[in-house]
Amino acid sequence: MKRVLVFGMNDNPGGVESVIMNYYRNIPNKDIHFDFLTNCQKIAYEDEIIKNGSKIYKITARSKDIKKYTQEINAFFKNNAQEYSTIWVNLCSLANIDYLKLAKKYGIKKRIIHAHNSQNMDSKIRGLLHKVNKILLSNYATDYWSCSQDATNYFYTNKIRNINKIVTINNAIDIEKYKFNNTVRQRIRKDLKIENNIVIGNVGRLHFQKNQSFLIDIFSMLSKIHDNLKLILVGEGEDHEKLENKVKELNLDDKVLFLGAINNVDEILQAFDLFVFPSLFEGLPVTLIEAQISGLKVFVGEKRINSKANINNNKYYVINPSEDRQKWVNIISENLYQYERDNIDIDLIKKSGYDIKEETKKIINLF
Repeated sequence: MKRVLVFGMNDNPGGVESVIMNYYRNIPNKDIHFDFLTNCQKIAYEDEIIKNGSKIYKITARSKDIKKYTQEINAFFKNNAQEYSTIWVNLCSLANIDYLKLAKKYGIKKRIIHAHNSQNMDSKIRGLLHKVNKILLSNYATDYWSCSQDATNYFYTNKIRNINKIVTINNAIDIEKYKFNNTVRQRIRKDLKIENNIVIGNVGRLHFQKNQSFLIDIFSMLSKIHDNLKLILVGEGEDHEKLENKVKELNLDDKVLFLGAINNVDEILQAFDLFVFPSLFEGLPVTLIEAQISGLKVFVGEKRINSKANINNNKYYVINPSEDRQKWVNIISENLYQYERDNIDIDLIKKSGYDIKEETKKIINLF
């Protein structure tokens, strides 16, 4: 049995966590055993992971106490590295690659770096660290994975790309779980008291990258034209308070619902009528795949989302220019009353590489 140490799970059940868990749930434990290393006090899906027999090792975050972090991470690898043949490091930035460095130092032979983002989403200092570690990366990693070409370009130098094969790991999902279900739709809409509303939805970390402030502007403009609209924001993040204050300032309190970080995104998607995603940049957003499989029309900004995210031309709308609020309002308005739901062609999903059952076969061989 292969034993794999996974890094990259945080406390917020976001896109990276969803990708890791989708593969984790579909890889037989008898073939590959996963344990997790984190610098969070509690990670998303922790109860499920422990119940499944995996260990979760926790060390102090570097940002909180660098001395304690250094002591703990060195002690962890010194005492545990011999148990693992592989480390799978999932990152949105190369600002910290200590996990790869210590994995090499203490003898973990297969060291996978998995790129999940396409631009700097943090401070200028972390952006500089990313650039430095991008050059040093080949000294420590043995395998290079990526969710998209944009993420590949952001994470890997030309030298790495020329010498090594960059493997694309599709952000695949459980198709059956996300297919449209009218019974679930009616239940969720009743629970949220939105039975008689047209619902615009968004799923993502409440963070400048996801651009929910822009979405609230668009929704405010739409609300002045159309009655009976609701906006539902799913996710948690550092911009939560800022976004709630903006909603209050625009007198939209009764029209905007913040659901926070939830574990039933598949069910909440059923309750939406349209999915609006004005994100500024992405690796390849799993939530867009989920939304399309559930039969939703999705709206994204031009040149901000990798074209591989489009798996259903009939319901995928690209807004150009991305910054023009009125353009978003006009196109969404044209579709507000044409939100009929149907299931996407399963064969189309499989051909696109987003069926978790098919993609799991590939990743098992890679491990």
